[in-house]
Amino acid sequence: MAEISLKQVVKNYGRTPVVHGIDLEIADNEFVVLVGPSGCGKSTTLRMIAGLEDISDGEIRIRGRLVNDLPPRKRNISMVFQNYALYPHMSVRDNLGFGLKIAGQSKKVVAERVDEAAGILGLSELLDRLPAELSGGQRQRVAMGRAIVRHPDAFLFDEPLSNLDAKLRGQMRAEIKKLHQKVASTIVYVTHDQIEAMTLADRIVVMRDGHIDQVGTPMEVFNHPANTFVAAFIGSPPMNQLPATLDDGRLRLGDGTAIALPTRLRERVRAGQKLILGVRPDDISPEGHGLLEEGEHDTIDLEVDIAEPLGMESLIYSRLAGQEVLAKLYGPRLLSPGERLTCRVALTRAHLFDADTGRNLEAD
Repeated sequence: MAEISLKQVVKNYGRTPVVHGIDLEIADNEFVVLVGPSGCGKSTTLRMIAGLEDISDGEIRIRGRLVNDLPPRKRNISMVFQNYALYPHMSVRDNLGFGLKIAGQSKKVVAERVDEAAGILGLSELLDRLPAELSGGQRQRVAMGRAIVRHPDAFLFDEPLSNLDAKLRGQMRAEIKKLHQKVASTIVYVTHDQIEAMTLADRIVVMRDGHIDQVGTPMEVFNHPANTFVAAFIGSPPMNQLPATLDDGRLRLGDGTAIALPTRLRERVRAGQKLILGVRPDDISPEGHGLLEEGEHDTIDLEVDIAEPLGMESLIYSRLAGQEVLAKLYGPRLLSPGERLTCRVALTRAHLFDADTGRNLEAD
């Protein structure tokens, strides 16, 4: 398979910069997910790797070979698109083998590779059907199979699941993960869905406004977000972020509410410093109804605005110091608007960010 290296890669459309000198190293057989909001440059970056977009500056290497000026067909990569891009008049078998036929492969090689890909993806019983006779998930598997038959150095996926319903997205995430295990391939995958990123990636690349904000394993990015943007983007529901200042050794919110300063952060802040306290909804819960009760904590009082029952847990919407605060209740209990709750805040897992830069005070 292939290592992929991006060094100071820039993309401009006319005078408008879209990607601002990014550096990224992708290891052989690694599954890397580029994630971020619309317009952050993730799909443009993928298309530059594929050769579908010219780069304005920098270097892209695949297997150590500089590919800046190579057309897509000479980069030995396969790309799976959002819209499947299947030929409607061709059977599944012919769709899978078409690229190999165009490349001049023998009928024997085409048949062997089509059967191989169909076996990997569970398409063997569908080879004689037309795309119109397939479900959305089956069509996406055909698109993946068409990439597999070429035996590429790397697979590139551009938001391949965005056209599927929630159930199919879950199924196809599992299919793509299985594909990576079976084919042992280098995969670069683009999505705006942080759940896809968390469940699929060996490493996540969080992008914003053409820059890379953080690169790390899913748990590194979730547990140690580099800044307020990453903290809000990774995690569902997003992290609560409350403006605060350090006052007499405690974190003082805008309405005067005081919350204890986590012990591990005492040497990282100064009196009067403007801060953002970050706490995930899982780490704010009514006393006696939390996921974890041990560890350093403090308490706050919340008034319920809305409670969303989700089966064995409920998501609680409330306000504190002029900010919306989400908390979670675990276990059976009915909540009514206006009900007041004393909630535990797990300080062990709380974060502090500089209010001016957004940077996590614990970031290296």
